[in-house]
Amino acid sequence: MLKKVDSSQLKVGMYIHGLSCDWMTHPFVRNRFLLSSEDEIRKIINAGIHDVVIDNDKGLDVQDAPTLAEAQAATEREIVEIATKSPIVTRVSLGEEMQRAVQIRHQASTLVRTVMQDARLGKAVELDQVSPVVENITESILRNPGALVGLLRIKTKDDYTFLHSVSVCTLLVAFCRSRNFEAERTHQAGLGGLLHDTGKALVPDKILNKPGPLTDEEFAIIKRHPKDGYDILLKSPEIGPIPLDITLHHHERRDGSGYPEKLGGDGISELAQMAAIVDVYDAITADRCYHKGMSAAAALRKIYEWSKFHFNPQYAQEFMRCVGIYPVGTMVMLESGRLGVVVEPHETNLLAPKVNVFFNTKQNLYIKPETVDLSRGLGFGGGDKIVGHESPSKWNVDPMRFLSLN
Repeated sequence: MLKKVDSSQLKVGMYIHGLSCDWMTHPFVRNRFLLSSEDEIRKIINAGIHDVVIDNDKGLDVQDAPTLAEAQAATEREIVEIATKSPIVTRVSLGEEMQRAVQIRHQASTLVRTVMQDARLGKAVELDQVSPVVENITESILRNPGALVGLLRIKTKDDYTFLHSVSVCTLLVAFCRSRNFEAERTHQAGLGGLLHDTGKALVPDKILNKPGPLTDEEFAIIKRHPKDGYDILLKSPEIGPIPLDITLHHHERRDGSGYPEKLGGDGISELAQMAAIVDVYDAITADRCYHKGMSAAAALRKIYEWSKFHFNPQYAQEFMRCVGIYPVGTMVMLESGRLGVVVEPHETNLLAPKVNVFFNTKQNLYIKPETVDLSRGLGFGGGDKIVGHESPSKWNVDPMRFLSLN
């Protein structure tokens, strides 16, 4: 049986089934193993991992610990209760914004690629080329955040590094907008989001794209990228303090377990804390060469759990409201057995978005695409409900084809 336990309860002889952290922060070459020494327990605690999943069929038990299912159910109830605030109001339809979003996505990823190439050559970042791209992203978010956010859910291992930066910029701008930040501060945050991983230009590709866990030496090289990026951005005299701060501190954690400076609590700025949440969310929802991306719902559950120690709980909850439980672009299974892709959140009920359905899993065939409003009853364009998210790769379909029906 799988149980969730606090890391302070760990003992030699317990079988670790899962470490509650993102893949880039734990110090072990595998996620599942039998604890064989006190040194391994110390490693877990020193890595800032506060709870783990154990399998008591394969090792020692903790009698009063909740089962994993019980812990997850409790978290789900809390998340649904939190995610009730209305999402950002859209000005144009998803279909209207989609073509512009496609162009912005290409423009921004091309720019990040150029920035990385220039950084490798020792050149300064040209902010007069970066600022207009951030402005385009911001304007797209204002028109309809779902279009660009939905498009950026799809990444390949070849373009991940570049599109991750575009995603962090986009989500951070949306996060700032949802918190009613003024325009210039939002723009500076967007610059920081787009440039936050510039230091990875100095990380060898064989480490950056390694299809497996990193060694201690390789992880030490990866951990240099915030400071390297900060130093690269300093070569641009017009760079502001916000992009510098986000670049240097987006891997810091409130419990002091982050890097490069091991800052803690409110020693980390508000925007750097927000960027940390966005950065982790986008990383764990993306398919990488060494792990399968989580669904948005599963990622939000992790963000919520980690906010007890790593993130500001208030910011984490506000981010959850910003992106919603089923963000635009999420592929979902309906109770009727139909597959669909979320195209628009409901204003007050984030469990009942509009969904473009396109596949009948009971008959294993494509159906005529139609939009279903899950907030409506049977006979009024609704009468169905989401039972869970689905992986596009499982069904070998491209949900982006059905993101817009007009």
